[in-house]
Amino acid sequence: MATLVTRRSLFAVAAAAAVFPHTAFALSTAQATTLVDALVGDINKVIGSGKSEAAMIADFETIFDTYADVPIIARTALGADWRRATDSQRARFVAAFRSYVASKYGRRFREFIGGRIEVREAATVPNGVEVRAMAILQGQAPFEVSFVISDGSGRPKFINLFIEGINMITSERTEIGSMLDRRRGDIDGLISDLEAL
Repeated sequence: MATLVTRRSLFAVAAAAAVFPHTAFALSTAQATTLVDALVGDINKVIGSGKSEAAMIADFETIFDTYADVPIIARTALGADWRRATDSQRARFVAAFRSYVASKYGRRFREFIGGRIEVREAATVPNGVEVRAMAILQGQAPFEVSFVISDGSGRPKFINLFIEGINMITSERTEIGSMLDRRRGDIDGLISDLEAL
């Protein structure tokens, strides 16, 4: 299988390395592919369910909680400000971030209604495995959806997601940083803003 190391996947695993600097990763491409097969299967079920938007978003939040390493993604999105947050603020931020990101990306995946996602290939990258899939939608050219999988927190979970080349970690780090800037560095204010979204 071809190596899939790209600039974007290196960025994603560098973020994981910062969080898990001394962890030995034993994750295989087969394990990562099995996880993504299950994840994609659940996404396909939701987008084909015919449910209301609210019901789909609730399903996507469950999917996100099941398959994503939410604490690691949240910590990476908050960046250096994570270090100055209290334990209480960290817990509240992770909970608010979980709902915010699940809703945001749930709406993105809802745009796939009438189509499907197919897992294509996987390869080891530093500190994890990148699994690539294709979104095949009605009336559109297929495009890539990729997941970076890590077992750094104890079991395989995805730590980053790319849709049409858009990097979730980069996007959310920028967005969270902007929201925090608007609050002049007030983490409690940031959390309140996320909870209100």
